[in-house]
Amino acid sequence: MSGLLNAMEGFAVIGIVILTGYVAARMRIGGPQAQKVLNHFSFFISSPCLMFATLSKQELDVIFHPSIIVAFTSALAVAVIFFVLNRIFFHMDAANATVGCLNSMYLNSNNIGLPVAKYILGNPGLVAPILVMQQALFTPIALTALDISTSGKASAKKILTQPLHQPLLIGSLGGILISWISSRVGTFVVPNWLFDPIEMIGESAVPMILMAFGMSLRGSSPVAERKQEREATFTVVFLKNVIMPVIAFLIAYFCMGFRGTVLYGCVVLAALPCGQNVYNYAARYNVGMQFARNGILFSTLSSPIIIAIVAVLLG
Repeated sequence: MSGLLNAMEGFAVIGIVILTGYVAARMRIGGPQAQKVLNHFSFFISSPCLMFATLSKQELDVIFHPSIIVAFTSALAVAVIFFVLNRIFFHMDAANATVGCLNSMYLNSNNIGLPVAKYILGNPGLVAPILVMQQALFTPIALTALDISTSGKASAKKILTQPLHQPLLIGSLGGILISWISSRVGTFVVPNWLFDPIEMIGESAVPMILMAFGMSLRGSSPVAERKQEREATFTVVFLKNVIMPVIAFLIAYFCMGFRGTVLYGCVVLAALPCGQNVYNYAARYNVGMQFARNGILFSTLSSPIIIAIVAVLLG
C-alpha cells in the first residue's frame, strides 16, 4: 500500500508542475512565445541529453530485457486498432491520425514511469526497455510520418535520412553506444566533466515539457468542441489505459510465460498514461495539438485508477 501511495505522489508532482505552467501562462510570464520556446528547447536539446544520460548508465541486459517484446507488441496492437477505427469512424488526415496512434501507444515512461517502477515495482530500471523502444523505434517512425504528412513531400532519401535529423534518437543511440563501450572496457568511459553538464541539461527536459503542457491549457476547452474529436479523444484514452494493459497481460502471461514480479511489471507499465512527449511532437509540427493535449490530460487523470486496480489484482 505504501508503494501505491508513493506512486500517487508521483502523479501529484506531475500535476503541480503542469499547474505551474498554467499559472505562468495566466500571468503571461515569458510572453506569448514562452510555450513554443520551452517545447523547442526540450525537443532539440534537453530531451536528447536526458536520453543519453539515462541510457548510457544502464546495463545492456536491462535495456534489452525480454519484457520489451510485451511493450512493443501491446503498443503496436493499440496503434493498429486506432488506425482501423480512424479509417472507419473518425476519418482524420494522416498527421492527426499519427498523433492519435501516438496517444494510444506512447507511455509516459520517464516522469511517471520512473516513480511507478521505483515505488510499486521496486526497480526503476524496468522502464529502460520502454525508453529504448519508444525513442529508437516509435518516435523516428512517427516523426517521419508527421514530417512527410505536414510538408507534403515524400522520397526514399527523405525517409531514410529522417532518423538522422531526430535529436531524441541520436541521444538514445549515443547512450546505448556508451553503455556498450563501458561494458566492454569495464568502467564508465565518459569523464565526469563532460557527463555532468549533459545530465544537468537533461534534467530540465521533464519540467519544461510539463510546464509547456500546462501553458497549453490556458484559454482552451478541456474537451474538443466537435463530437468526432471528443469521440476520438476518449477512444485513445480507453485504448491506452484499458486495452493496452489487457493486451500486455495476455502476451506476458500466455506467450512469454512471465509470472510474479515480471508479469506485474509488464501490466503496470502498460497502464501508464500517455507521455507528454506526444504533445511536444504535435507542437513541433503544429498539428493535432488539442487532440494530443486532451488525450494526455484524460489519460493522466484516469491512469492512477487503472494502476490501483492492477495493483489489487496482481500485486
